[in-house]
Amino acid sequence: MPHDVVNQPPPRTDLDEYAINTALVEGVERHDATWAHHRLHLTGQRVGTASFQRDAEHANRREPELHTHDRYGHRIDEVEYDDSYHRIIGAAVADGAHTGAYVEPMPGANVARAAAFMLYAQVEPGHACPVSMTHAVVPVLQQHGETAWLARTLSTSYDPALGADKRSALFGMAMTEKQGGSDVRSNTTTATPIGEGRYLLNGHKWFCSAPMSDAFLVLAQAPGGLSCFLLPRTLDDGSRNGIRIRRLKDKLGNRANASSEVEYEDAVTTLVGEEGRGVRTIIDMVARTRLDCVLGSTAGMRQATAEAAWHARHRSAFGRALIDQPAMTAVVADLQLETEAATATALRLARAHDDDASDEEIAFRRLATAVSKYWICKRGPGHAYEALECLGGNGYTESFPLAMRYREQPVMAVWEGSGNVIALDVLRVLSRDGDSLAAFDAEVARAAGVDSRLDARIRRTRELAREVASDPQPDATARRLVGALALTLQGALLVRHAPHAVADAFCATRLSGDAYDGALYGALPRAVDAAAIAARA
Repeated sequence: MPHDVVNQPPPRTDLDEYAINTALVEGVERHDATWAHHRLHLTGQRVGTASFQRDAEHANRREPELHTHDRYGHRIDEVEYDDSYHRIIGAAVADGAHTGAYVEPMPGANVARAAAFMLYAQVEPGHACPVSMTHAVVPVLQQHGETAWLARTLSTSYDPALGADKRSALFGMAMTEKQGGSDVRSNTTTATPIGEGRYLLNGHKWFCSAPMSDAFLVLAQAPGGLSCFLLPRTLDDGSRNGIRIRRLKDKLGNRANASSEVEYEDAVTTLVGEEGRGVRTIIDMVARTRLDCVLGSTAGMRQATAEAAWHARHRSAFGRALIDQPAMTAVVADLQLETEAATATALRLARAHDDDASDEEIAFRRLATAVSKYWICKRGPGHAYEALECLGGNGYTESFPLAMRYREQPVMAVWEGSGNVIALDVLRVLSRDGDSLAAFDAEVARAAGVDSRLDARIRRTRELAREVASDPQPDATARRLVGALALTLQGALLVRHAPHAVADAFCATRLSGDAYDGALYGALPRAVDAAAIAARA
């Protein structure tokens, strides 16, 4: 017989996801992007609709499909996406979540763009990959005079079809090969010059994400060494370039986005930068995509925390709402603490990428972006799991979004350098660039004298940095240092800017001598104002 459904949360839809994300709104205001409030409210309302969330679900269930040939046998190498994916990425591009910071390069421009990017990635993360790569390629195009491609990337129109006459463009990148992975200097793909700055590429890439992008930056071995090239999908006459998609990767998560293995057969490319300086040329793109890894992980944390808090507020057990039961209050509060710290860090980094950044800001971001990418992205999967558990059995089903999020979060830690790669990059920055550590230290020192626990952590981190610097084999302790730097930065930002309840709880749980530093969520000290923190979730 039919029965009434009671004590189940209502759908979490038709909300302004920007307005209800208190930490995000505060960060936008703090970092000079108040001028973007109106448009961010519109974005928040858009991604909060039931239809947008339905598109997000469909895009991850109706996965991209590779078509190597058309029905007549012609080679086409196309990936077909569900219409829901095109609606999502089209909306993100229209809102400037890809290159909006470059169109209006005023103070706070990267903060506004970061907020828009996170709002979209909070609900559907797969499309964020090509959006991020398009954002990240702009500095490279600017530096090397690629004005025609630059104009296309700045467009807010989206056209999924391939063609040389398009007025807009999305970019991808392809660096790694099967024999080397992160060791890109072992690449074997060759680039043969054919005149007028053009080369023919032959070889392969083990990972090429978003293969339907209009163009890619790729690395290949030219006569002068490893070099960077701009590789269009279609040639000027409209014909397809020599890019062969061999297969799509069957991934743990990131299902809405296609990632592929590709081979190049006399693919026509243009040299970007100088021969032999490919890594140096493409590194600006890598740095920006690492920033977006931080943004993407933070967006995932926000979704996870918001879903957990929504469930806890609308479901009762043992005579009262879950959120009012101290054990659940503590878990939601701890999830929110992690989200607050990530949000504060992400927006601080975004502000440091604005055009008005001083030399000190640029030095700060060189170190802080890698440090934050390491820590925040690694915190994502465990955070998603804990939030999933708050929903009980519902959380473990595909009918709710946290199963998707749990699978999604690890990609941010893997993409653009997994843990050891990032930790070693931090060591290289510290050994070659004393200005970066000085700028980082100056940033955290601004919070000194307010909380004794933070002060003690700053001292310990400085000591650890000196120990690592004098260690003849620092690799073994690199991860410890990077984690210490990340927590110190997060603590400093929250002590300076967050409500007292948030800053106090972070210092008590992450910075104190007996802090758990990554233990299970919800084990908060009694003195923590868990209810006040959970209210911000």
